[in-house]
Amino acid sequence: MANTSDIRKGLCIKYNNDIYKIVEFLHVKPGKGPAFVRTKLKSVTNGKVIENTFSAGHKIDDVRVETSKFQFLYNEKDDFYFMNTNDYNQFSINSSLIESPGFLKEGELVNISINTENGTPLTVDIPQNVILEIIHTEPGIKGNTATNSTKPATLETGTKINVPLFINEGDKIKIDTSKGIYLERIKE
Repeated sequence: MANTSDIRKGLCIKYNNDIYKIVEFLHVKPGKGPAFVRTKLKSVTNGKVIENTFSAGHKIDDVRVETSKFQFLYNEKDDFYFMNTNDYNQFSINSSLIESPGFLKEGELVNISINTENGTPLTVDIPQNVILEIIHTEPGIKGNTATNSTKPATLETGTKINVPLFINEGDKIKIDTSKGIYLERIKE
């Protein structure tokens, strides 16, 4: 059993007969009254996000998790297949457990948190930034670097994002996976 002082981002807890991952938290000590912790919790079973406030010293039931590196192999519809890089065991995970599945390309390494009690995967953490190739977009025009205008582009994973006007097909770009936005073009 843990208490509110142990709350941190990424901690998995049992709450309301489900397992939740702490996405955000804020310790609040008002001038009057007792301290409390305001949290945003994401269900690892259905992806639903709820907000909850715990009073200071409240006991929480944490879930023991083990995080390991896995390699993304391929996906079939909503099932994504991963391989443990240590023992080469493979298993599938539903896309609802993955934060931004559209930015995963084959061979990418991810961290998967597994419940040590029953061996079920809880969360899949993909890298903060990924480099992907543009497979389709309208041609870039010389001189279109000064404005903040964007155009749609399709990535090698099939995901569509907005990119600056100077980006062309075949360009590799760096993407922020948490926000799903273009960061920079990669020069080779």
